[in-house]
Amino acid sequence: MRKDNPWTTLASQEVYENPWIQLTEYQVLNPRGAPGIYGVVHFKNRAIGVLPIDAAGCTYLVGQYRYALGAYSWEIPMGGSPLDESPLEGAKRELAEETGLRARHWESLMDLHTSNCVTDEVGHVFLAEDLQSGSSEPDETEQLEVQRLPLGDAVAMALDGRITDAISVAALLRLLRHPRYQDRLRGL
Repeated sequence: MRKDNPWTTLASQEVYENPWIQLTEYQVLNPRGAPGIYGVVHFKNRAIGVLPIDAAGCTYLVGQYRYALGAYSWEIPMGGSPLDESPLEGAKRELAEETGLRARHWESLMDLHTSNCVTDEVGHVFLAEDLQSGSSEPDETEQLEVQRLPLGDAVAMALDGRITDAISVAALLRLLRHPRYQDRLRGL
C-alpha cells in the first residue's frame, strides 16, 4: 500500500530556538485541502536510552524531578546524544554519567519516534550487560537517584503505570519478547 504525503506545505517560519530545540510553524493545507498550521519541534540531539542488566538479573532506574511534567519520574538511564556522536557512544556516555556503570556487552534494543505528531525526534535504546561499577558524573541540571531492582519489578512498574516515560516503558516491554529475557519475565 502506497503512503504518499497528503499534506501541502505553503510556508514555514522558525518561531523559537534554544541550544536543545527548534520550533518551526508551517502554513499547510491539511489532507482535506483546508488551510491550517502545524508546529514541529526539532531536537538538536537524538534521544538515547540504556537498559542496563547485571549478572544477577537486576536493572538500574534513575529517578529525577522532571521540570516539564512538574513531577518525579523513574526512568531507564537516558539523555541526549549530539547528532555528530554515534548513538552507541552516546549510550555509553549516558550510562556512565548517570549511574557510574560501564558495560562490556552492548546490543541495540530498538529505535523509536518519541512523539511523532509534534516532533521529528528519534530515540535509540540499547541493552547494556556485563556491567562494571564506577563513579557517576551527572549533568549540572540533574539531581539523580539510582535504584537497583530485579528486572521483573521494573517491567511490572512499566505495566502498572509507575513508570510513565515512553522510552523507558517501550524498552522494558520490549524485553518481554527478547530471546534472553522472555522466559524470565513470563507471567508478568
